[in-house]
Amino acid sequence: MNQKLLKLENLLQFHTICRQLHSLGQRRMLAHRSHGFSSAYLMWTPQLKAWPWQTDILVGAALSQYRLLVTKKEERPQKSHLSSKKSKKEVQVWIGMTVEELARAMEKDVDYVYEALLNTAIDIDSLEADSHLDEVWIKEVIKKAGMKLKWSKLKQDKVRANKDAVKRPQADPALLTPRSPVVTIMGHVDHGKTTLLDKLRKTQVAAMEFGGITQHIGAFLVSLPSGEKITFLDTPGHAAFSAMRARGARVTDIIILVVAADDGVMKQTVESIQHAKDAQVPIVLAINKCDKAEADPEKVKKELLAYDVVCEDYGGDVQAVHVSALTGANLMALAEATVALAEMLELKADSTGPVEGTVIESFTDKGRGPVTTAIIERGTLRRGTVLVAGKSWAKVRLMFDENGKTISEAYPSMPVGITGWRDLPSAGDEILEVESEPRAREVVDWRKYEQEQEKNKVNLKIIEEKRKEHQEAHRKAREKYGTLHWKQISFKKYLERKEQKPLKPKEKIERDSNVLPVILKGDVDGSIEALLNVVDSYDASYECGLELVHFGVGDISENDVNLAETFDGVIYGFNVNAGDVILQSAAKKGVKIKLHKVIYRLIEDLQEELSSRLPCIVEEHLIGEASILATFSITEGKKKVPVAGCRVLKGQLEKQKKFKLIRNGHIIWKGSLIAMKHHKEDISVIKTGMDCGLSLDEEKIEFKVGDEIVCYEEKEVPAKTSWDPGF
Repeated sequence: MNQKLLKLENLLQFHTICRQLHSLGQRRMLAHRSHGFSSAYLMWTPQLKAWPWQTDILVGAALSQYRLLVTKKEERPQKSHLSSKKSKKEVQVWIGMTVEELARAMEKDVDYVYEALLNTAIDIDSLEADSHLDEVWIKEVIKKAGMKLKWSKLKQDKVRANKDAVKRPQADPALLTPRSPVVTIMGHVDHGKTTLLDKLRKTQVAAMEFGGITQHIGAFLVSLPSGEKITFLDTPGHAAFSAMRARGARVTDIIILVVAADDGVMKQTVESIQHAKDAQVPIVLAINKCDKAEADPEKVKKELLAYDVVCEDYGGDVQAVHVSALTGANLMALAEATVALAEMLELKADSTGPVEGTVIESFTDKGRGPVTTAIIERGTLRRGTVLVAGKSWAKVRLMFDENGKTISEAYPSMPVGITGWRDLPSAGDEILEVESEPRAREVVDWRKYEQEQEKNKVNLKIIEEKRKEHQEAHRKAREKYGTLHWKQISFKKYLERKEQKPLKPKEKIERDSNVLPVILKGDVDGSIEALLNVVDSYDASYECGLELVHFGVGDISENDVNLAETFDGVIYGFNVNAGDVILQSAAKKGVKIKLHKVIYRLIEDLQEELSSRLPCIVEEHLIGEASILATFSITEGKKKVPVAGCRVLKGQLEKQKKFKLIRNGHIIWKGSLIAMKHHKEDISVIKTGMDCGLSLDEEKIEFKVGDEIVCYEEKEVPAKTSWDPGF
């Protein structure tokens, strides 16, 4: 507009100058014609001089009017242009956002996102409100909504205040009172740990353990004749329970290392020593089974020197006591050695204030619900106390000791069973007392939120890596087709899809049968932990896949049977039961339920089940061997047939079986015989030491003296998995 006005002003000014020059020319012409017209000249002069001024007024008015018209003219189309062009709404999105989060960002409901994804490659039925969406589907929804997307690197959540419960500061040493030592018995499986503890507390723990093997941690308070009290933890010695031994070492003051005098240092012995070193816990050595004739305690002490366990006899600080758990010999000396070490450690605790402790074991009881075995480390536990452990909380409803007797209070170092838990906490979780139930819920909610945030970070990282992989694959695919026309690219893709033949139903069944889905149920949390550790060690997926569908604590339920039916899996139960109704339902649905009381029996059963899913191995079984002594040929019709003159050296040759020809250790031919004769008579079997003539089903094979003929049969033998759990 400014340029147009400038041009108009220049044009009008030029016109004004022309008019002024024209007027000046007229005045001069009139002056030359006559002096008589002086009066007229005087009259015209002011009028002529007035013209430029009047012209300026006209020019100014014209310019102002033109400016007004041009401005209005340009404003009108600009307004109409802006009104016709609508601005798109900008939606901020991030990688890995859920369906619900996308709907909220778009200010729409969840159904709108579902509708936008209809008729696309994504499976709508599998989508939930909390399902994560890939980048391509986020773009698709935004595009169909007619909106504009803006990527943000991470979801911007409001930072929540930390609501977790924490331990209180250390108490004043002057307020601490002496407490009983917590002693953990460790050692190799079947070295007599449970029998030793049984003698100390005079109960039949070992008789309750199937196969004499401890299946989970037991916590017991033992009162000695001297009046001293010791809390004993009996950890499993089996290889599967490594994590439980480590947990026992973390909550203990003293470790009694049991080593059999007739067996010496074994694998779990070394592992127990390592747990003690990691937890910085002192060791008392109990050399068990000294009543046996083949016992050699000195050999055990020497073997332990290699693992930095130096007994007092060899100038070290580790007390060594020779005992016999079976006869009870020298057990009081072991107890006294433990008490003496505890006095040197000066063990004290604060029995006042909020309770702190550790979950030793957790399980579900039919009558009581979720139950935990715990060691109290600080404070005094009473009924009605509100506790938090992991992502569970409890208002203590009932407390009982190792014999099931109800107690009203539990002091530091005391093992106690606790009921009243809303959910089952995990073994090893820290127990903390909080002031109220709302505070307990707040702590649990915060811990769940924190776990979810960590999970989301991991998921986002995985999604980002997958996105990069997809982009790289897309780039390589583009490079593969080069500069081909899009029609040519489509045709090549069509040919590639055509080559990828779908699996036939039989092939699909064979492929699916090469995976074993399992459901694990255990009596306590520690048992499930041990089983999961065993499953994690599975390294033979190339033979048969092992898929963990579900695991949990408690008896086998109808839901477990339904899951097993859906996934065509097997249910394994450890120290749990399955009711008659459940067993009938499983039999009706064709679901296998396998119950075991000893862990290594369960693992052996799992290995057998995996082996049954493997294809059979074809093995060759030798029937007989013969040596070629001469070669000749016979005429049958118009052709000559080579014949091998043989003598049977081992076993017998059977015409209907398979044969192979071996020369200098190499197999030359495999197949069947067309003729086997003895003195021109056709025979079906020829035994050791007899001569015969053999004709093969392949005429081109040439026999040589000294070649071997082997008769064999093929048998299918069940394959065995190569997975070795390590025990």
